[in-house]
Amino acid sequence: MREPVYSTTIAGWREWIGLPSIGVPWIKAKLDTGARSSALHAFDIEEFTGEDGSDRVRFRVKPWQRSEADAVLVECPVHDRRSVRSSSGHSAERIVVLLKVELFGRTITTETTLTNRDQMGFRMLIGREALRQGFLVDSGKSFLGGRAPKEIRRSNRGANS
Repeated sequence: MREPVYSTTIAGWREWIGLPSIGVPWIKAKLDTGARSSALHAFDIEEFTGEDGSDRVRFRVKPWQRSEADAVLVECPVHDRRSVRSSSGHSAERIVVLLKVELFGRTITTETTLTNRDQMGFRMLIGREALRQGFLVDSGKSFLGGRAPKEIRRSNRGANS
């Protein structure tokens, strides 16, 4: 089977992205070619059965480090469950959902695991399965896709204005 052909965009190791399918216009993400799937900081994760009998998940997302501002409640289908090994070597089963990610003005769909990333520097990690949809990572560069507006960046740092 042939791989799809994508135009290639060079991205930095960290970029501002959007998650339009869950109402998060800006979140800082680390682009990590060492991770297979993407990961999103989620909390209050609750699995349930939908009216149609499907597996669903409800969770909250806080797009900003050290801030409750702009927290979003999300409900979506469970795509999969996977055993994932963290960078520290610990293995845990995680829920996987499909999310739309906006990067460099392009919207791609990525398998995203839900996990607690409170101790991590980034709320979102973009893995190689998403990056292979037309992105190369220049590990010496940051924010090649541009920066969020100044007031958004200040919110991310916990500043008031």
